[in-house]
Amino acid sequence: MNGAAGILQVGEDEIAEAIRIHYTDTHNMAEGAGAAPLAALMGARERFLGKRVALILTGGNIDMPVFRQILSGQTPVA
Repeated sequence: MNGAAGILQVGEDEIAEAIRIHYTDTHNMAEGAGAAPLAALMGARERFLGKRVALILTGGNIDMPVFRQILSGQTPVA
């Protein structure tokens, strides 16, 4: 297979939730772009149910005020 097999789109709320999950479950900080793969996987659970999936976490360059907002349950407004 050549190229991408598909593209998944995620929103800001889903990305913020993925950032929280990365931090609370693994104690790793992720910026939005780094957390997007987890957000996409969570949004397409049924599609990947029963399959082995690997996600790469990159990008811990998140501003502390934004990170605080996300950890408090908010989704920062761009």
